Amino acid sequence: MSTEPTPDAPVDLTSAPADESAAKVAKLEAQLHDYKLLVADLQTSARRLNEDAAKQRKYFAEPLALDVLGLLDNLERATEAAKQKGEGGILLDGVAKTIQAALEMLKRHAVQRIVVDTGAAFDPNLHMAVSQQPSADHPPGVVVGVLQQGFTLHDRVLRPAAVIVSSEG
Repeated sequence: MSTEPTPDAPVDLTSAPADESAAKVAKLEAQLHDYKLLVADLQTSARRLNEDAAKQRKYFAEPLALDVLGLLDNLERATEAAKQKGEGGILLDGVAKTIQAALEMLKRHAVQRIVVDTGAAFDPNLHMAVSQQPSADHPPGVVVGVLQQGFTLHDRVLRPAAVIVSSEG
């Protein structure tokens, strides 16, 4: 048996090229879809890299700021100890001016002091309760003392304020 068309049998010339064209179009559409997915993935990766780089630039000073805050804490403790002993003078004034200059320098780099007032409600996002103290003057959950100042860097808490919170008395 021969598979060749006989001269009497009609040959369908339109279906073969149409089927091939449809297959090629389907293949190209699939490749285009895959390409669009790759482009979208690339754009997402580029956006994430840019966001990460911006975040690193924004918070690059965090380790240095924490070190400077430790130094400021020591200077403030020394100043308080000198005041309690009744000492003063030029040296104490110089240390106070150094503390102020360091705070101004930190402020220029977006490090801000967390303002904590006695009588303010305890905020676990900004405060760290170090101890509780019974108080007849304040309701429970109120800041009655500040042991260490807190600071923020931009919108991030760099160090929470260490506070004493009132309890039922």
